[in-house]
Order: sequence, then C-alpha cells, then structure tokens
Amino acid sequence: MGGTAVVVGGGIGGLAAALGLRRIGWDVRVVERSGTLADAGAGISLHANGLRALDALGVGAAVRAAARPQYTGGTRTPEGRWLARMDGAALERALGTPIVGIRRAVLHRLLREALPAESLLIGVSVPTLDRSAPDRVGVPTGDGVLDADLVVAADGVGSRLRGLLFPDHPGPVYAGSTVLRAVTDRPLDLRTDFELTWGRGAEFGHIGFRDGRAEWHAVLTAPPGVRHADPLGMLRRRFGGWHDPIPALLDATRPQAVLHHDIHELVTPLRSFVAGRVVLLGDAAHAMTPNLGQGACQALEDAATLAGALATQPSVASALARYDAERRPRAQAVARAARQAGRMGQQLSRPTAVALRNTALRLIPSRVALRAILRHADWTPPSLD
Repeated sequence: MGGTAVVVGGGIGGLAAALGLRRIGWDVRVVERSGTLADAGAGISLHANGLRALDALGVGAAVRAAARPQYTGGTRTPEGRWLARMDGAALERALGTPIVGIRRAVLHRLLREALPAESLLIGVSVPTLDRSAPDRVGVPTGDGVLDADLVVAADGVGSRLRGLLFPDHPGPVYAGSTVLRAVTDRPLDLRTDFELTWGRGAEFGHIGFRDGRAEWHAVLTAPPGVRHADPLGMLRRRFGGWHDPIPALLDATRPQAVLHHDIHELVTPLRSFVAGRVVLLGDAAHAMTPNLGQGACQALEDAATLAGALATQPSVASALARYDAERRPRAQAVARAARQAGRMGQQLSRPTAVALRNTALRLIPSRVALRAILRHADWTPPSLD
C-alpha cells in the first residue's frame, strides 16, 4: 500500500516519519513553518529503542558513527558523592548498544540529508486542514493546497493541529521546571561520558560528544516565564560551589550559546493519536518531561511503528488503528514514568526528602537499576525492508 503523505513539522520526529514513509514507498512532503530547517536544541541521549528505530528507518549506522557511547558516569550529589553509577557495558551486553550522546543539530542533519531536498518545504505554516473528504486531507500552504492520503501532525508540544483535532483537550501544561542548556565552545577533558547531579530543586548534567565538546543542562524549579539578563552569570552563582566539572563546563560556554526553555508536558492523555486521516506523532501526541531521556526515542518509535503499520495493513484506516493501539499505551506510560522520575529527582527540595532519596539510590543494586532502564529501552521495531 502506497500513497501521498504530508508531514507537518520538520523536527526529529517529523523527519523520521518522512523517512519511514518513503522507505515503504510513499510520496512524502515535509512542511516546516520555521524559515530554517534545523534543530535548535543542544544535545540528546539516545537509548537502544531510539537507535533500533533509526536502524529500521535506514540511518542508524550514520547516527552511531557520529555519536559518543556513554559507558561511564552516573548520578551525584552537589558535593560530588556518587549516588549511582552507570554501567554502559552492562547495557551493551543486554541490549546490543550502550546509550549514546549526540548533538541534536547533528542528528537533525543526518535525518534531513537522508531525504530529497525537494521534499522539504520550509517557512510554510499550516493554520488548518480540510478534512471534508472521507479519505483525503487538504493541507493549505499559502501557495496552494497539498492533497494527501495521510497527514502526520508532528508540530511539537504546542501543536496547532492537535488543538484543531481535539478542541476539548486542555493542551500542554507547565511541568514546574525550566531548563537552561548549551554546548561548550571547546573540548574538555571529561572523566565521564554522562552525569546528572541532583541538588535541592536543581539538577545539572552533561553529555560528552565525539569531538570532545559537551552539552550541559541546568534544570531549576521556578515559575514559568522567568528569564535572566545574564543567564550564564546566574548559573555560575547558582552552581559555582558544585563539584567539578560543572564550573569548567560553564566556563567553556559562550553566553550567547545558552538556550532557555520552560518544560511543558501533556498531563491529560489524549484519547486517541488518530483523527480520520490525520495521525499525531512525537511531542504533539505525548509531550513528556525529559527525566528519562525518552522524548526523542518515543518519537522515533512512533515513526517506525507508523511506517510498519502502513506497510502491513490492508488500508490506511486499519494501519492508523494499529498505530494508535500500539503507540498510545506505551508512550503514555513512558510519559507517566518520566513525570514520576522528575518528582523523585530535581523537583525534591525538602532536606529530609532529598536525604531519603539519596540513601535509597545508594542502596539500589545495580541489577535493579539496569532493569529500570531496560523497561523502556528494550523495544523492537517492525521491519521496513
């Protein structure tokens, strides 16, 4: 079964969806409202499920070649005491790969380069959809209307299309935390591939990249909308007394490189990821907090699952029903788990609660921690060959 699809949103999930659809013989156009087709994020960790999805989509080898495996690291206190160690080698034995770290811009470029340039329409907004026909969708682009058998709404956490399809849904809500992040301007001699440090109402972490540079992020419990005239100076004051290499990471960063975003999530689950011939994917369907590092991985799972369903089901309707049945329970369960992880991590601020959490983490056997990661990362994509 082939057809014509329009993907609204040119982020990681949208590009991955386009790759999957093209791989099974569909004609695809990606429509992105931004004037530049690039990802504005800093860095990302990809677990085995995300890497397996990328394998199915045909770009796994290229992503692995550009990424840095995460074998060493873990979770620490602001003073530097280890609460839990990460065993990347054990993950590799269990899943065939460790977690890897990669710049979001590099991942985005690799996905983009795997698509024909003429399939990408940038600087084009999609304010509405024409769903008057039972088996076709009209996508107005300003210069005309794209006629599609299928529309993939991958337009992010603030999805306009989700609001059109499900007007009674309350939409995303502020998760109570804000994140500042950047990529260092130069390589650093880091002793670990990945770290998280939990303080009271604050988290600082880093991901090492293949070129020696690193992404760092700082998550703070704060009201929404708070911004700082000197974000890097604020972070140096807030985290200056924390263990190495946190001060060094901040010192290796240009002030203009710091990004600041409030974290929003879909707390109210959608009743469906499908409305007629329109399917929701990625953050538009299940925006979650970043506490498990699964947001992009779940979007990649969406893309591979959608392509697999369309390749094997007798009709678009039955394929979308299968996609919804497979993806909605899993993605919404991961979102709930991420929310709970945040409550037990950076969002804790009472000294007693922090102390209890830290003690519990130190006492958890490594095999139990490994099983917790496997619960979400051990996923097998459909074959798209």
